[in-house]
Amino acid sequence: MERRKFITLGAAAGIAAASLPEIALAEMPAIDKKEKRYQKGISPWPVCLDTATIRPASLKDKVKIAAKAGYDAIEPWDGELQKFEAEGGNLKDLGKEIKDLGLFVPSVIGLWNALPPTKELWDASLKDTRNRMRMAAAIGAEHIQTIPNTVGENYSQKWIADRYRDILEIGINEFNILPALVFVKYFPVKTLGQATGIAMDANHPRAMIIPDVYHMYISEGGFEAIKMLRGESIAIFQFNDAPASPALAELKDEHRVYPGDGILPLEQIFKDLKGTGFKGCISLEMYNPVYWKGDLQNVADTGLRKTLEILKKAGV
Repeated sequence: MERRKFITLGAAAGIAAASLPEIALAEMPAIDKKEKRYQKGISPWPVCLDTATIRPASLKDKVKIAAKAGYDAIEPWDGELQKFEAEGGNLKDLGKEIKDLGLFVPSVIGLWNALPPTKELWDASLKDTRNRMRMAAAIGAEHIQTIPNTVGENYSQKWIADRYRDILEIGINEFNILPALVFVKYFPVKTLGQATGIAMDANHPRAMIIPDVYHMYISEGGFEAIKMLRGESIAIFQFNDAPASPALAELKDEHRVYPGDGILPLEQIFKDLKGTGFKGCISLEMYNPVYWKGDLQNVADTGLRKTLEILKKAGV
């Protein structure tokens, strides 16, 4: 894969433009600044609800809650798709219902155990990988998250990159779905930089990553690297906020809070994301058990309202 898909060339382009004579600049065609916007023009991106945010609800109720709250999209998990199907539900019918309610599915979470460290384990993993892709494709998902939970602590980057490339080929050719790579502090691939490196080394034109602001924070990788990315390399962008306490080293997934209720620089993060040219979904993802005890429609409503408040302040 050409590295420029992942790394922006904006700075170089700016220098080149600065060196052109004024007459050449005057003759350059005007850039069409019109862009599709969402949420009554507030957001440059569709806003998605990760179903973990309202986990206790049934899958069909989650779809209805997201639609009623006014989200543009919904991001379900493989386990709930499997449960829905096991209980007699038809995933293609569910996909139609999602669409009829005005939503779409940018991503499904995800391909667990799909990047093991040996050929024997890899061969054994493919049955489950294909089944998860099948379920995601049935509801019309654009992407499925490839989760590096079994790569091993001393993983070979070449081996994992090659297997991710294989997963891309399976997804594209067999299911018309694009697998994208995630990073999680609690797994061996912990940072945005590590995930981006693997995706780049996959040497595939459709390789993509899924940043998550929470894991960028708790893995201590920071947020400056967002400016180095090109939007076309990002499948979906997951966000939430992180509280000031407990201490950074003690933060768990359960500590995620509403946007604006924590200390993450979300306004700047969204500005930097806009600068990459990203056109996909931003997805609100929280696993907070305190929220799960409340009215789940109110949780979804509040999450969207607080997200739009941040986007307004960011001026994107």
